[in-house]
Amino acid sequence: MTSSPRVRIVESADVSTEASIGDGSSIWHLAQVREGVQMGENCIVGRGAYIGTGVRMGDNCKVQNYALVYEPAKLADGVFIGPAVVLTNDTYPRAINSDGTLKSAHDWEPVGVTVGKGAAIGARATCVAPVTIGAWATVAAGAVVVKDVPAYALVAGVPARRIGWVGESGVPLIAGDDETTWVCPTTGDRFVESNGTLTKEAA
Repeated sequence: MTSSPRVRIVESADVSTEASIGDGSSIWHLAQVREGVQMGENCIVGRGAYIGTGVRMGDNCKVQNYALVYEPAKLADGVFIGPAVVLTNDTYPRAINSDGTLKSAHDWEPVGVTVGKGAAIGARATCVAPVTIGAWATVAAGAVVVKDVPAYALVAGVPARRIGWVGESGVPLIAGDDETTWVCPTTGDRFVESNGTLTKEAA
């Protein structure tokens, strides 16, 4: 494992010697971090969480208790993965091949979930690969995401659908002066909606 004295790994965690862990990161009880993981600085991996082989995580990510982040997921800086979230990696899952033989690692091609900067995925949500969660988006607890989520979108339900927009603070945006303008009640940031996407106005 590539790490520094400023990394905290509790004794019961299972961290591969082939994982790279950034300064200031903490890996808690019973978590497993597999070979080839590249974890940035100041990340937190909670109790019982699983980080699959070769997963890439940016700086300041939080993976909460019992979340399952299967390879080849990619998490940008500041991503929040809630408790018991699942990021899948098999589009057509089967335990056996059509001839009845047990599937091996060579019998399928893993596909990953990509999560953009600052995005948050709520407790027990499932993201079915391959999907991309846009920057600063929020996936509500228990949602099942089966298609890409735009930046700043708030999605909920099974399957997940957009029910609003959120700002970088995570607070739902409120309508502005017209139907295409949205405002963050916390920061005052303004956004413009166009063709199902949201763009932050320059300060």
